[in-house]
Amino acid sequence: MPADKDAAPTDTAPQRAEGTSPAQLFAESVRIMNRLRAPGGCPWDREQTFLTIRKYTLEETYEVLDAIEREAWSDLADELGDLLLQVLFYAEMAEEARHFSIADVLNNLNRKLTRRHPHVFGEEASAAAGNRAEGLETEGIDSSHVLRNWEQIKQLEKKSQPKNEGRLASISRCMSSLSEARKIGGAAAKVGFDWPNIHGVLAKLHEEASELDVEIASGNQTAAAEELGDLLFTVANLARHLKVDPELTLRDANAKFRRRFAAMEAAAGPPLESLSPDQLEALWSGSKSAEKERKA
Repeated sequence: MPADKDAAPTDTAPQRAEGTSPAQLFAESVRIMNRLRAPGGCPWDREQTFLTIRKYTLEETYEVLDAIEREAWSDLADELGDLLLQVLFYAEMAEEARHFSIADVLNNLNRKLTRRHPHVFGEEASAAAGNRAEGLETEGIDSSHVLRNWEQIKQLEKKSQPKNEGRLASISRCMSSLSEARKIGGAAAKVGFDWPNIHGVLAKLHEEASELDVEIASGNQTAAAEELGDLLFTVANLARHLKVDPELTLRDANAKFRRRFAAMEAAAGPPLESLSPDQLEALWSGSKSAEKERKA
């Protein structure tokens, strides 16, 4: 069953698995997942499909990010286990349908890591794992060179696969919309279809905002929604030009709003609903100033 998200977070250290190897514990987890899905196992787990547990995968991913941002390391140990459960769940269902097994997942991962790290495992081992790139510089390289090698090896992997239609077909839709927009913009930029600099992106942002303003004034809800989408797409690509991740940046902004709103509630006294707009704005300004002073 899905993990209990109503349980209170704890600051206690996670229980250590002394004297037991990770391989043993992983094998035990695989056996437990198999038992849950087998006849006589858990009714809820047996009812699930690839489609029904997608929402839990998203939830667990964000729970991991939340624990990292809070630096709650004990919680992170639990959340990583919940995320690993998703992998085991998908692999178990795939094996039942004879698509692939957890062993295939691990083998593919190991080969990929070896293939894309010739500077670590050696060119011979990398080639044996499927690396088709030749003449790569692997000695004494820095992280930027590692990424260039990685991309070259990855591109050759794609060439050996059935060709997709168009350059954007390889960009997964299985990510947040902001992240997808950033990746789409980056792919288009590789062929020169991009704003020349960040000022061009800002000009486009103002243009999209003006178009949205026109549609809002017209009362056309459908057209306004479309213009809002264009505005958000441009914002995501502004983040790309700034070399920041739009999804993580928005998460940080959400966290900042939560902190400041909580400070408003603490300072207000009476319920916020009973206050005037001017009083609410004064509380908001006070929470912003207090936060800035603490950071100074």
